[in-house]
Amino acid sequence: MTTTHPKTRTQAPPPKTRNTVGIIALITAIVGAVFAMIPGALILGWILLPVAFILSIVSLFLKNQKRGQGIAALIISIVGTIIGFMVFFTVVATSFDEAFDEDTQIEASTEGGDVEESVTDENAQDGSDDDAAGGEEGTRDNPLALGTAVTASDWEVTVNSVDLSATEAVLVENPLNEEPAEGNGFITVNVTATYLGDDSSGETPMGVSVEYVSSQGNSFDTTASLIVVPESFDSMETLYEGASTTGNFGIEVPMEDVESGNILLSPSMLGDSVFYEVQ
Repeated sequence: MTTTHPKTRTQAPPPKTRNTVGIIALITAIVGAVFAMIPGALILGWILLPVAFILSIVSLFLKNQKRGQGIAALIISIVGTIIGFMVFFTVVATSFDEAFDEDTQIEASTEGGDVEESVTDENAQDGSDDDAAGGEEGTRDNPLALGTAVTASDWEVTVNSVDLSATEAVLVENPLNEEPAEGNGFITVNVTATYLGDDSSGETPMGVSVEYVSSQGNSFDTTASLIVVPESFDSMETLYEGASTTGNFGIEVPMEDVESGNILLSPSMLGDSVFYEVQ
């Protein structure tokens, strides 16, 4: 007797449904990647891209749902993040270049105080007048005359005068001032700093400093001797837009051939230093 078994019918798997989470992840990734390429909107890109990355991972583990959108969202979120970092570092590098390549503007004035010319360091490199005079204005080969104003950042600074024989005045100013080393003496450099910025909190001229550079090329700054000088420059005074402060810097220098040296002025922390004549 023969037994007939009924045929086993194989049931087809249910069709995969639309992956809503994957679609949301894809849209979020695309929007985040777009924002990541815009310097001013980087922060939005950095918020949306991680969200898209997490949603795309979740969408890939949902059962019986399409995975194409999730895979695309995962790829776009990763690529968008890489692009965002590239844009960020480019913006930072550009900002640093602009900050540290800041030109110091030189305003050469007549004895009456009227401005004759205004030249930036960048433009002066191409000037034939400077070449004829011995080099770019404000260099050691072609120092600025006393009374010439330079502008850097939010500051206009002028070396007004230099007293090459200020030793006695410095020693009289404060009994704690020590005698200079043998062969040395004190000089004072009178400087005016004017704040040109508009910060409502004001600024202090802490970035203003001077050095003396001898004819042999040796430099001497104000930290070599801690002395109190007459009418000293107040680098901690808070100045508001248009306000100025004037005072002296004191430096101990070799007195031999002192009149052949130069004053090196730093008008701000980021501005280029410039050389001045001493008399």
